[in-house]
Amino acid sequence: MRAARHLLSRLAFSSTPPRASPDPSPGAGPTAAGSLLTPTRRRHARSTHYVGDPMATTADSTSTRPTPPAPEDATPTTKLKSWDFFRSMGSPKYHVAPMVDQSELAFRELCRRHGATCAYTPMIHARLFVEDLKYRKEIFTTHINDRPLLVQFCANDPDMLLAAASIVAPHCDGVDINFGCPQRIAKRGRYGAFLMDDWTTVHDLIHKLDQNLSVPVTAKIRVYDDLETSVKYAKMVEAAGAQLVAVHGRTREQKRAADVRANWAFIAEIKKALRVPVLANGDIRTRREADACLEATGADGVLSAEPLLENPSLFSNPPMYEPTDLSVPLPVEGDVNCALLHEYLEITRTHQTPLRMVKGHVHNMVGSWLKEFTDLRDWLNRTPHSEMTVDKLQAWTKELQGRVNLVKRNEGRVRPIPKKSERQLAREAAEAAKEAAIEEQAREEDAVAGASSVDRTRFFVFLTFRSIPLFSPGPLALARDDTIR
Repeated sequence: MRAARHLLSRLAFSSTPPRASPDPSPGAGPTAAGSLLTPTRRRHARSTHYVGDPMATTADSTSTRPTPPAPEDATPTTKLKSWDFFRSMGSPKYHVAPMVDQSELAFRELCRRHGATCAYTPMIHARLFVEDLKYRKEIFTTHINDRPLLVQFCANDPDMLLAAASIVAPHCDGVDINFGCPQRIAKRGRYGAFLMDDWTTVHDLIHKLDQNLSVPVTAKIRVYDDLETSVKYAKMVEAAGAQLVAVHGRTREQKRAADVRANWAFIAEIKKALRVPVLANGDIRTRREADACLEATGADGVLSAEPLLENPSLFSNPPMYEPTDLSVPLPVEGDVNCALLHEYLEITRTHQTPLRMVKGHVHNMVGSWLKEFTDLRDWLNRTPHSEMTVDKLQAWTKELQGRVNLVKRNEGRVRPIPKKSERQLAREAAEAAKEAAIEEQAREEDAVAGASSVDRTRFFVFLTFRSIPLFSPGPLALARDDTIR
């Protein structure tokens, strides 16, 4: 998480430019394009740890997955548009949504093996991609079978966006612009969903790519609180040049998917209003829900993000996994995700992947069981990155799978029972001891304060009685004396 937060912190548009790479220009020729697809260990060994073969995806590799050549006949005027573009990709219905640090090449391949028919890259910061060669090599890798592929950028400068998009254009089917990220980092950087307040910039970003890029431009947007504005916004995006529009059925303020259902009705109305293909995003946790969304919205495809991280086989048909309770399909029951994790780790042997991304997928896929087997969670969290290898991770996964199957055989359980780790228990015991000590100290202070108060009261009473005579005739006594006389 610390590494992920560090990467996210770099996604803000800083007023201080980062140190430029030796050759930041998008037109740097074969070297720039080749290095883009060559995640070599040499330039990353100091700061980023990887798993997998560092030479598996090099541009000059003789493997069966070479880098796709740039399309020689693609120009801004001859590129495919709208439905021709969508059909050229095979009219894909089931899409891996763009996810920061999570929809990388290895995970895209895993999802494609299990039903996904199109995929987005992680969201890429356009300026960093142009200016920082190290960031460029790490964030974008692909191969000839990684298609159809949409490369997503966040930006607020049309010229910078075009420079970044021009680098990846020969290696993808289209370039997507992120207008949907609702996170605080996007607000600070003025991109993503926070451009919904600046329609001029949204228009200019799309129009710049539509007029100058050799591949189609697409857009991922969110809805507003009201339908009329949502439809107007989507139509503006289309008019600016977007050849495909993906619509997340939540507003910018509705960040947590668990808190509010996606508004499929709004997506359906946007689909009716646009002439380009429309994809629906939101509340896609199973293949059944994906098909229900397609039917309810009339959309041409669906995207899934967080649910797909928990169940990479979500789009498989027939389903690789059927939950016992359809209303609670996640987390995945039994050892299904252990098998998927083994498969993912095998893919990382071919496609070198930063360890922070790998560990993120481990936690997403089997994290629910780590709440029960806390010793395995502690190993994953404590083992230094320099000592973690694919072999060790696969042995760890095999151990976890054995325990999950043992629980099923002995107890008939397919879901975990969260337990507290030794560290957690020790921390709670320390907190309890601290609270007990504080309470004991408070009692002692109250006792001392109470004793002092009693002593002061007794002393005051003593002084009061010393100052009063033993007999003092009052008015009634004098009146009686007068009466006697």
